Amino acid sequence: MTTGRTRLACFAALATLASACALLPLADPAWWLLQAAALVVVQAGAGVALRRASAPPPVVPLVQAVLSLLLLTVLFARDAAVAGLLPGPDALAEFSSLLAQGGQDVGRFAIPAPATDGIRLMLVGGVLLIGLLVDVLAVTFRSAAPAGLPLLALYSVAAGLGRHDGTRWLWFLCAAVGYLLLLLAEGRERTAGWGQFFAAPRDAAPHSPPPGGPWRRTGRGPGTAPLRTGQRIGVLTLGIALAVPAVLPSLGDGLLGPPGESSGKQQDGGTVSAVNPLVALQDSLNQPADRTALTYTTDAEDTREMYLRIVALDRFDGSAWKPSERRIDSVPSPLPPAPGLARDVERRKVRSTVVTADWYAQNWLPLPYPATDVRIGGRWRFEPEGRTLVGDRGQTTRGARYQVESLQVSPTAEQLREAPEPPRQLREEYTRVPESLPSVVRERALQVTRGARDDYERAVKLQDWFTTEGGFTYDTQVRAGSGSAAIVNFLEQKEGFCVHFAFSMAAMARTLDIPARVAVGFTPGTARGDGTMDVGLKDAHAWPELYFEGVGWTRFEPTPTRGTTPEYAAPQLPDPGDTPQEQLPDRDSASDPAPEPEQPDTCASDDSTDPSCGQAASGGGGDSGFPLGSVLAGSGAVLLVTGGALLPMLWRRRARTRRLRRAASAPPGPGEAATGAVLAAWRELLDTGWDHGVAPDGSATPRAAADRLVRVGELAPGPAEAVHRVALAVEQTLYAPHPRPAPGIADDVRLAHAGLRAAAPRRLRVRAVLLPNSAVRLLWSAAGHWARAGDRASSALAACAAKLRRATNRHPRENT
Repeated sequence: MTTGRTRLACFAALATLASACALLPLADPAWWLLQAAALVVVQAGAGVALRRASAPPPVVPLVQAVLSLLLLTVLFARDAAVAGLLPGPDALAEFSSLLAQGGQDVGRFAIPAPATDGIRLMLVGGVLLIGLLVDVLAVTFRSAAPAGLPLLALYSVAAGLGRHDGTRWLWFLCAAVGYLLLLLAEGRERTAGWGQFFAAPRDAAPHSPPPGGPWRRTGRGPGTAPLRTGQRIGVLTLGIALAVPAVLPSLGDGLLGPPGESSGKQQDGGTVSAVNPLVALQDSLNQPADRTALTYTTDAEDTREMYLRIVALDRFDGSAWKPSERRIDSVPSPLPPAPGLARDVERRKVRSTVVTADWYAQNWLPLPYPATDVRIGGRWRFEPEGRTLVGDRGQTTRGARYQVESLQVSPTAEQLREAPEPPRQLREEYTRVPESLPSVVRERALQVTRGARDDYERAVKLQDWFTTEGGFTYDTQVRAGSGSAAIVNFLEQKEGFCVHFAFSMAAMARTLDIPARVAVGFTPGTARGDGTMDVGLKDAHAWPELYFEGVGWTRFEPTPTRGTTPEYAAPQLPDPGDTPQEQLPDRDSASDPAPEPEQPDTCASDDSTDPSCGQAASGGGGDSGFPLGSVLAGSGAVLLVTGGALLPMLWRRRARTRRLRRAASAPPGPGEAATGAVLAAWRELLDTGWDHGVAPDGSATPRAAADRLVRVGELAPGPAEAVHRVALAVEQTLYAPHPRPAPGIADDVRLAHAGLRAAAPRRLRVRAVLLPNSAVRLLWSAAGHWARAGDRASSALAACAAKLRRATNRHPRENT
């Protein structure tokens, strides 16, 4: 019974740590979990030792709580503690200060927050407290079911504060598996008290002893069958809990996917249409904490023009701007030339690699405009008019990685000013406005552009009126809208966000007979130190595109404080040649070292205290010489990580070599050595099948297990016969009064191994080598050693306690 409680305590600690994994996304770096794990293990070990020493049940959690407080004191308040260990008033004040600081940090930082001392204390202390509650409920009171409540509280905190990304199911799986293992451990500990169960072999006649020996002890109690049923029910329930949400309708995660709507719809006949994205765009801009939707690297010299366009809204019906229903085709390589772009316009080819987040899912692919080639896997279709890629049959951007070649077009003001008339069909389609559009919109457009000589000057005047001259204010809390009434209200109230500015400028341009549409996507984002660009939800944006023949669709930026104004649309500045201008460093300038300051002639050769002497020559560091300690520490960490990753493979190779050597060197006659050799070969065969996807079934006979291994493993005739020979040898060893020798059984196992490897897919073969399933036996062995070590330690403590009691009882008699 003591061993059962030890096992239950181990599983209680494991369930706590599994649920604590859900807190990992909350703070960065995640080393705090290792600290929490170490403290939980010490706390659980103290409980195991006290219970094995027959300590009174109320004493165990009390001692665990005191020990936990001492550990937290050493970890977080050592300088304020008495003798660096005991938590006095100063240490308690330090705890209070750290908790207050942690509460402020939680409110100040976005997820993931930096792991400050206050946040670490809250996380580690919280996990330690939950571990103590679970241990008390599951082990002291022997009631594992209520122990799920503190585990649920731990997971709920993580689920409520963490990001709603694609890793949520993993943290739920960790917590659920930990709780399920705790329940199974409790069930096994309860049924272990029902005694041993003796049964005849499966092929023996009822009520008759097996030939040549007594009944065999199975080690399973009468509750084994219900326990296996409970395990299956638990696993089935967990599988349903993971699978059902995957097939249920969910809220949209993409920029164009507002709740209750779809970001795009594939229609019959190879056409595509989309819904109004305004609500989702406003929700993205109003997020309390930014979330990275995608990252990209590019060879563009100027990332300010790297707007990532998702969809073009080209139809204005008076109620909303929306994409037209367009024909879509397979994605060509390269893409067709950009419409309206003449050869004499300056352009630069740009190559970019984009990686989207696992939670970011929508049907439209973010691309720079105009893209000339896109390389991406999956079911994507090309819409030629808007030059966009649309997901087909449920294809989304979730976790996508793709390469894009695009053009950065740099027209001059003269080229835009001298642009010829656009084609008649294009002009008619993209200057169409609904009859419901109030005349005040056109009147205001004419008033703003008074004095302009051409469409280019009219476009610039409209842009400048919105950004600087019109008195507009950027406000994301204004009610979203894109209809005629919303445009009129915006022009009167002069408050709104990017969609109001973009829709209004596009509508006003159309009233001036300038082809216009609205693009929705992302601004270029924020640069990291390594040059990678981060694009978050708060970078969501909308901007107008106006058409100029010879240049094509051209971006303008009417939204104040958002994005960047293109050079061709910026106010005319003095010629750079007329005014001296300081050269600003670009991103690549870091590769050129700055000129070193000249050292004064008066510096002495040994003067290292003067800050003006010797700093440039010595590299500016206070320490000189080879950093041996850092190199050794880094090398040790690399070796530790590499060794841990290779441990399953190395253990599996050693186990296979040891078993096959034993099978090959067994004596030919009957005896314990021959029996052990056959069973070692059988264990190796089952583990080999397990590594290649055929899980062992402990309830099956050797013949049934061999049939299953051949069937599931899809073995060829030669390896299949080898498997059956090994199974026959096992049956002879276990059941025959005089087993026949099994020569060559090691070679049969090797032949079966080769057959399983040849029939398995490549991915399964790699996993069987690097991360074999049977390596879990290593953990089982470690758990057994841990339990036996605990038994020995408890026995030693009990013996010491008994000696002390005898000594105490003897002294009073001597005094008498």
